Amino acid sequence: MTISVPQVEKLHEEAWRLSRCLSMGSHVELPSLGNPLEEEVNGSLRFSLYYDQLQSRLVVTVLEARGLPVRDFSRSVDPFVRVRLLWARHDNEEEKGEQSSPSLQCVLHEWQSRMVKDSSSPTFGDQFSCYMEEEDVPHTTVRFEVRDFDKFSRHGFLGEVRVSLCDMKISNPLEVLEDLQTSQKDMVGEVLLSLKYLHTLQRLEVGLLKIRALPQQSKKDKVRLYARISVLCNQFKLRHQKSTAKTLCEMTVFNEVMMFTLPDPQIRACCIVVSVYEIHAARKSSKRLVGQVTFGKGKGSEDEHWRLMMRSICQPIAKWHPLLI
Repeated sequence: MTISVPQVEKLHEEAWRLSRCLSMGSHVELPSLGNPLEEEVNGSLRFSLYYDQLQSRLVVTVLEARGLPVRDFSRSVDPFVRVRLLWARHDNEEEKGEQSSPSLQCVLHEWQSRMVKDSSSPTFGDQFSCYMEEEDVPHTTVRFEVRDFDKFSRHGFLGEVRVSLCDMKISNPLEVLEDLQTSQKDMVGEVLLSLKYLHTLQRLEVGLLKIRALPQQSKKDKVRLYARISVLCNQFKLRHQKSTAKTLCEMTVFNEVMMFTLPDPQIRACCIVVSVYEIHAARKSSKRLVGQVTFGKGKGSEDEHWRLMMRSICQPIAKWHPLLI
């Protein structure tokens, strides 16, 4: 049986896509462990911004991308653009008592352009708009993420552009061309977690205590939060548990403990991912990822928390962690 070159390339492509899916587990991303797809960024994105003062509407149009990199095996790319509006709290709205971090933001709106198949210089022409008070415009950042569509759901990262509207004059439509940059995470909240490992029982206890996040005051429908805690070993998801859903407020209290049985070899090689989701009762497709916390093998504060847990004797260690998106 003879296999042609196109068939070989197709088999390589499917194997590459499948490896990306299996290596990370479904619905789990690792924001703190580094991503080889983000090491090199090429290309540019053209878009336009406009604030209609009469109607109090922000209009964002994704026009086109140019010079996007292609995949190694197939020499193709299926790009689309994800748009997020990030709103930062006004300085005079900080609480006098227990203050949130000054860099804390919330996602006001999130949109996605259509996917353009097999094009490194796609034309989109997708327009999105939302109601926005004029006083909120200077506190808003528009984040464009250019991604490579993947049918296994783990879309490749091609680059991003972010624009702070406080620096832009958009009372008339403004067209902008920007080079793509490497990814930067935004802090959208904080999570108070406790960790305890019982060596004799080989049991890990993860306590979800509190989540601090900015409520979206413009949202009229009821929003609830829940967390999904996943245990990964060598990047393969072993198991997960979900918390109950609580009504979102600036300080949402959970006080729930989730237990995982992990033998000593696994506890030394595993990784914990805490994914926080919000759900809207009035929507059919209600679940949206708010942000994640990851305990990996790096040198961050999350890993210091892990080391303190391993050195403690049957005592829970609690610590605040940034929630990133």
